[in-house]
Amino acid sequence: MTKIILVRHGHVEGIDPPRFRGRTEIPLTELGMRQARAAAGRIAGSWRPAAIYTSPMGRCVATGQAISAATGVASRTLDQLNDLDYGSWQWKTYQEVEGQEPKLFALWGKAPHLLRFPNGESLQDLVARGSDAIRFVLDRHATATVVMVGHDSVNRAILLQLLDQPLSAYWRLAQDPCGISEIDIADGRVCARSVNETWHLADRGI
Repeated sequence: MTKIILVRHGHVEGIDPPRFRGRTEIPLTELGMRQARAAAGRIAGSWRPAAIYTSPMGRCVATGQAISAATGVASRTLDQLNDLDYGSWQWKTYQEVEGQEPKLFALWGKAPHLLRFPNGESLQDLVARGSDAIRFVLDRHATATVVMVGHDSVNRAILLQLLDQPLSAYWRLAQDPCGISEIDIADGRVCARSVNETWHLADRGI
């Protein structure tokens, strides 16, 4: 059995008020670092990971490094875990995009699977990358626990694939900063034991 521990990176600027962060390099805030350490403590206390893979974006690398320090397992980047390429919308606020392209912005909220970001990716591109990440982990860690540190976007895509849900359900899955999801995969059968757990943050008053 492969156990996947799926983690979103810690808090960064641009979450509230929301921006299309995407491929913009943004460091973890102090809050984000505390969240990363709390998630790392939870993982070290509950599982024995054999590998840690992170998005190449710095906010995920830093979160993965905190988990690595707590578990003693080296982390490495995996390109397939990268954030959505928002193209022309990158680093714009939701308010800016809504004012400039109201129809496309409304589509993103109501039917995200029908949108391709101007000069960027679509959810179909994202889910293809997420599926490649799943296959990579299953091929190399058939009987191990693996931590994957990604973004709200790619984590949702991975969960949609594992839970056999359509892309139109993208907004139905919450992915909070340093939320943890636990998924078991054995003989092609998937069991989601938890999705977006955050009690480890509340326990530390974060």
